[in-house]
Amino acid sequence: MTTTSDSPGATPPAADGDAEDIILSTEGITKRFGAVVALRGVDMHLRRGEVLGLVGDNGAGKSTFVKIVTGFQRQDAGRIFVEREEVNFHSVTDARRAGIETVYQDLALVPQLTVYENLFLNRELTGLGRLGWLSRPKMRRLATEYLHDIRVSVPDIDAEVELLSGGQRQAIAVARATRQNAKILLLDEPLAAMGAKESTLIIDLVKDLSKNRGVSMIVIDHNYTHLFELCDRLNVIQQGRVTVDTRVADTSVEDLTELMVAEYRRQVREGQALLQA
Repeated sequence: MTTTSDSPGATPPAADGDAEDIILSTEGITKRFGAVVALRGVDMHLRRGEVLGLVGDNGAGKSTFVKIVTGFQRQDAGRIFVEREEVNFHSVTDARRAGIETVYQDLALVPQLTVYENLFLNRELTGLGRLGWLSRPKMRRLATEYLHDIRVSVPDIDAEVELLSGGQRQAIAVARATRQNAKILLLDEPLAAMGAKESTLIIDLVKDLSKNRGVSMIVIDHNYTHLFELCDRLNVIQQGRVTVDTRVADTSVEDLTELMVAEYRRQVREGQALLQA
């Protein structure tokens, strides 16, 4: 495991390898909410086709960082680059135009709509322009072809999403994002409350999209075992900074757990010292 410093606040090392391979990077991302400093200068990079896991306790800054990268919030300072071009996101729509999509835990699917209708949600195909009738046969065909192409199996393209398993629903949500030409996908707890069979479905899908299609992903998950199954590399965020940047192959669940426990104890000691001051 490569730590950037023995304590939060160090600048992570520069990305090694070919700089042209980096599809997303941030420099010095800072965010305040009144007197609370959520991010203290986050430097991060994501390579093409890489799956990066974000690790950190509640309040460490993970969610705020993701909201900034996806255009939901604006940073107070710092820069974001997509394919080495600086971008300024003022909305989620801006981030989507740059090829960044997010799949949250609630999936944003409409349970009463069919699989193919959810895949084309808000991007429906019509026969005579935007005011024409829906081209349902074409949407069914394209949805079937795309799901087959990315190896996602569902019982029926006309089945309502609420009838699918949790893993299948997650797969449909990911498929919808990637069908919209997302180059960078952020996944929030993608394996939450899933059994072994459903987890395998999502793990296989993530690996196929990253390795065979070059989709880059950032995964937030509090389950370290999930991160080690899904990710190529891990960034640990502590007190609003990236303090560890390591390949999964160079560390272990035990090492990561020990690091997080040590950070928790350090914060407890600091809190006790403040109370006694």
